[in-house]
Amino acid sequence: MNILEELQSRYPQLGGCRDEIAKARDLLLACYRNGGQVLVCGNGGSAADAEHIVGELLKKFKRHRDIDASVAAKLPPELAAKLEGALSAVSLVSMCGILTAFANDVAWETAFAQQVYGLGRAGDVLIALSTSGNSANCVNAALVARAKGLKVIALTGAGGGRLGAVADAAVAVPETETYKVQELHLPVYHALCASVEEALFGTN
Repeated sequence: MNILEELQSRYPQLGGCRDEIAKARDLLLACYRNGGQVLVCGNGGSAADAEHIVGELLKKFKRHRDIDASVAAKLPPELAAKLEGALSAVSLVSMCGILTAFANDVAWETAFAQQVYGLGRAGDVLIALSTSGNSANCVNAALVARAKGLKVIALTGAGGGRLGAVADAAVAVPETETYKVQELHLPVYHALCASVEEALFGTN
């Protein structure tokens, strides 16, 4: 049983999200195979989820990850031995300087959008988490991402909202209460991170 099949087995209520979860996995794989990076944003508990996702991508999640041999050759062996293969990912919510400056000087609802405009490159992926699917700062970030040639993965509650409507892959879990949506987002993004890791580091 592969990772996404196991997710469906453990969380049968996600059956209606199967195709969008697979699509999100494929977008992430295409991004990383082409040298791209992943940007992640959300508010409140979803901001904590954004940090969590980045943590799973930047270091080992379930399996060993070799670092690039050409880099390892230039490092002291004891240092190289304590590094892990990384998948480039940036948490937009952790950049308190630019976030608070832009929110104070311009507008909170476009703060993530400004970060995407400055950091995003064609071929990258934006993961935006919004339990309602209508968080204005996430929707605006997605609009800028699409304009710059990024792909957008939305993790939302039932219906998807405005964010789901502009996403390339919209995983709208079948709940509406905030905490219940977040309870289902966690196994979804864990499965995505594990599946991508398996595909890219599975031969280690």
